[in-house]
Amino acid sequence: MTRDQRLILTIAVLASFVAFLDGSVITVALPAIGEDLGGGLTTQQWVVDAYLITLGSLILVAGSLSDVYGRVLVLRWGLVGFGLTSVLCAVAPTAEILIVARGLQGVAGALLVPSSLALILSAFRGAAQAKAIGTWTAWTSGAFIAGPILGGLFVDFLSWRLVFGINVVPIAVTLVLLAMVDHRDTRDRSGSVDLGGAVLGVVGIGAPVFALIEQANFGWSSPVVVVPLVVGIASFVAFVWRQRVAREPMMPLSLFRVRNFTVGNIATFFVYAALSLGGFIVAVFLQQSAGYSATLAGAAFVPVTFMNIALSTLFGSLAGRYGPRLFMSVGPMVAGIGYLLMLAIDEDAPYLTTVLPGVLVFGLGLSITVAPLTAAILGSISERQAGIGSAVNNAVSRVAGLIAVAVVGVIVGAQLDVEGLHRGLVWTAALLFAGGTVSAIGIRRTPSRSAPTTGSIPLPEHPQR
Repeated sequence: MTRDQRLILTIAVLASFVAFLDGSVITVALPAIGEDLGGGLTTQQWVVDAYLITLGSLILVAGSLSDVYGRVLVLRWGLVGFGLTSVLCAVAPTAEILIVARGLQGVAGALLVPSSLALILSAFRGAAQAKAIGTWTAWTSGAFIAGPILGGLFVDFLSWRLVFGINVVPIAVTLVLLAMVDHRDTRDRSGSVDLGGAVLGVVGIGAPVFALIEQANFGWSSPVVVVPLVVGIASFVAFVWRQRVAREPMMPLSLFRVRNFTVGNIATFFVYAALSLGGFIVAVFLQQSAGYSATLAGAAFVPVTFMNIALSTLFGSLAGRYGPRLFMSVGPMVAGIGYLLMLAIDEDAPYLTTVLPGVLVFGLGLSITVAPLTAAILGSISERQAGIGSAVNNAVSRVAGLIAVAVVGVIVGAQLDVEGLHRGLVWTAALLFAGGTVSAIGIRRTPSRSAPTTGSIPLPEHPQR
């Protein structure tokens, strides 16, 4: 690699690491935030979902901004915005201000990942590009290891507020490196940004999530719940219609005419909804009910990430040889069995006997699933469409996560006790079984292109990459 290529790869890794770290670090801080700022389970849900709403609904339009205004410029916007909103989160005096700051943080986060990957794909070609993406994926996967542990240590020994300060140093380093790189920023001056579609997408996703969370406080018959639910559904329908008629849609509906792409995204929705629901309820229960420290609760699922990093290349290769259907069917089923094993968790929740066995089985199932899932989706469409296809898949996974967290109160009730935890575990397993069933019925074996076979998350990309 040239000096500039090394700089670009480092910048891309750091920028994406910041966004992924923030997503993985927050869960272990939720009980401390709730204790300090009040609001109970509803506040904890909103601290997670305010970020996911803006991130998930704007990640497609962020790719358009990167095309029109340039990858370096948009990445710089995202870094500065993420740094400022992280500081705002850290000093938030009330739950309401923290939730607003988290929403703004999601806006900035949506600018980071698409632009960072765009830089990689514009700076590397051929085999070097695939290797660079693999390096990016491996390092950003580290965020899912470091996040919960760092967050737990900060909560236990310092303050939950400093959890948001974790971002400041890597952001500062990335901005310095960005100023050092000599990279020609490409722009599509003939392109445009679908602002109307972006607004409809945010309202169509955010308003129903608001209704799902607040129904626990106001009831389903309250106008506070009914009006956002109706407006949100209408906005989402309008968003889909706009994508059908827009000259430059953020989400080309023609992609969904490809069978494996459609089925793969349905499976993605079920699997990633399960990941968010299960991760949320277990992390909160272990602290609030079982007496775990934030550090230990954060470390509970670390074996999953290590297994995913170690095994995803193997199962990605096997999926390329035998097709993704078998792995996408079996993997979620195994992961679901892992969550059913966690039904042994009680008020004491001894880790080695009641938590770890389920975590290990879940980790194996997830490792079987993720790389073949990405390969099935990207392998079903042309290389020209791979960027937007992966961006849509990433948006689906984010939206699935925020909806899953939004319905936590509906599933577990007002208090996350043992009974509520067990209901949540059963629902998590059911979502994983649904993902496996959908894959078994709908996925067809297709010749694999050079789809990614490494990593723990769907690669969030955009057409220009």
